[in-house]
Amino acid sequence: METRELLGTLFHYPHPQNIIFTKNITESLNLIIKGLLQAGDHVLVSALEHNAVMRPLSSLQKKGIIVEQIPCSPKGFLAITNVKKLLRPTTKAIMLTHASNVCGTILPLQEIGRLCQEKNIFFIIDSAQTAGFLDLNFTELGSAALAFTGHKGLLGPMGIGGLLINDQLAQTLPPLIEGGTGSFSEQEIQPEHLPDKFEAGTLNIPGIYGLNAALKYILQKGITTIREREIALTNYFLQNIKKTPDLEIIGPQEAKNRVPIVSLNFPGRDNAKISSLLAEDFQIMTRCGLHCAPSAHKALGTYPQGTVRFSFSHFNTEEEINYTLQALQKICQNYPSV
Repeated sequence: METRELLGTLFHYPHPQNIIFTKNITESLNLIIKGLLQAGDHVLVSALEHNAVMRPLSSLQKKGIIVEQIPCSPKGFLAITNVKKLLRPTTKAIMLTHASNVCGTILPLQEIGRLCQEKNIFFIIDSAQTAGFLDLNFTELGSAALAFTGHKGLLGPMGIGGLLINDQLAQTLPPLIEGGTGSFSEQEIQPEHLPDKFEAGTLNIPGIYGLNAALKYILQKGITTIREREIALTNYFLQNIKKTPDLEIIGPQEAKNRVPIVSLNFPGRDNAKISSLLAEDFQIMTRCGLHCAPSAHKALGTYPQGTVRFSFSHFNTEEEINYTLQALQKICQNYPSV
């Protein structure tokens, strides 16, 4: 219960029974998507969504679900006017990543949340890139559910995730998995009360303990302190990487309105080779490719080659950023474009 309460504090949602644990954010999103949507329902998503959203939705399209993408600008920005244009009488949900895992652009969730409340539409948030970086208020965002993962900005171990859910959506959704809960064991039907309704089987207790310790650290350190440090490092990298010729910064050119990830494209070079050289010659780990988000890369103009993505933490230093900048300069000098 303490870990649920810590999550409630972090997300400003004082209802620990409405905080559900899963093994990861993908399971959380599948629980929502496959339980909420029925044949004939219309759902809106951004053009920047991760496959944790797009693959289950693509599967449901075969069963009559109508999925429509909200277009984004080449920098990853989403205009609320584009959302309003796509609404239908059958629109049941809007599902959005809070920030792109490719370009880092932050989407205008509060505006969209207000629109969903006005139209009585379920608003589902994927917070994988923002939990632990931005101060997220579940109620003020107007969300019906907010899915989170433990191992990214929340600094916990892999294998633990979950969701916050309001009572209306919790009553609507059937459980994705049913089984033992340690409660109402005399019955052979899944309990309706929370969190047991959605938590059949043995939970990842070591993962929850790890997340507990990470949450205590974040709350003690302060989201604002963490964010300001990570923004400063991201801005430092962005301002200096512009001095390196023959590369492209994908997404916003400044640290404003982005999370602390930066994707680079190296025209005329193999991005995978760049990433490999960074790892092998300089011990700098990046993520190269399509980042499980082909739709985002198509919207950003980086499909099919993908990008080289750098992620910054408040544990990083300016010295490490300088080392990375120098490594990129050396690689570009020794590996000319064609």
